[in-house]
Amino acid sequence: MLILFLLSISILCPVFIDYSEDVVKNHASMRYKSPDRIYLFGTDKFGRDVFSRVIWGTRIAFYVGGSAVALALLIGVPFGMFCGYWGGWRDEILMRINDAFLCFPGIMLALLIIVALGSNVVNTILAIAVAFIPRISRVIRSCVISLKDEQFVIAAQVRGEHTSHIIFREILPNMLGPIVVEAGVRVSYAIVLAASMSFLGMGSQPPQPAWGLMIHEARHQLFLAPWTLIFPSVALVLLVLSFNYLGDGLRDFFDPKETSSNFFK
Repeated sequence: MLILFLLSISILCPVFIDYSEDVVKNHASMRYKSPDRIYLFGTDKFGRDVFSRVIWGTRIAFYVGGSAVALALLIGVPFGMFCGYWGGWRDEILMRINDAFLCFPGIMLALLIIVALGSNVVNTILAIAVAFIPRISRVIRSCVISLKDEQFVIAAQVRGEHTSHIIFREILPNMLGPIVVEAGVRVSYAIVLAASMSFLGMGSQPPQPAWGLMIHEARHQLFLAPWTLIFPSVALVLLVLSFNYLGDGLRDFFDPKETSSNFFK
């Protein structure tokens, strides 16, 4: 319900918040106003409404997290499925290349890509997707290996079905559960990763109201105007926790025997 609520806010925010006036325009006379009935979350060092910026930051978080995971799934799922189904030397070569990327921590690989391509939202999405593809491919490959010896796959092989037909028409529908779970959990990781990159100055750039960038700008005013740091931090925590709980719930739904234990993998 919280995810749906925040998603609705992110979609409808242009209706009731003027981006150019309330989100990015400086109002020097309104600097560091504490929360009140007019400015629910107070104002920052430029006199901008923190509430409006947090709301628009929700839109950015969903856009970056959802787009990055969608792109990673679009590439990682077919790659992992073909590797798992083929097996043999092709699987060994492709998985060793995949493992080479897994040697890098996700944020380090993403930062390397951002340094090479430049800092903006589109490159942030691309960098996060590239960081997630090897991990998604490994999970999908394991699922395919466990399914390819099932009777329905053997029956399709006996009928002489093409490899792509077996993979996408026989195996894929039987592993939608793990894919949905992986997508739900990965969105939360993507949001945290995007916020971390913005905090380091390598993701969204000013004056965009990305939560990580807002936290980065507010850290020097912690004692002067703590609300500029607290509200975007709380919004980030709530959204990430929501997706983690959603992932755990989906895991229990699709596999009740498996205990949901991994948190912030």
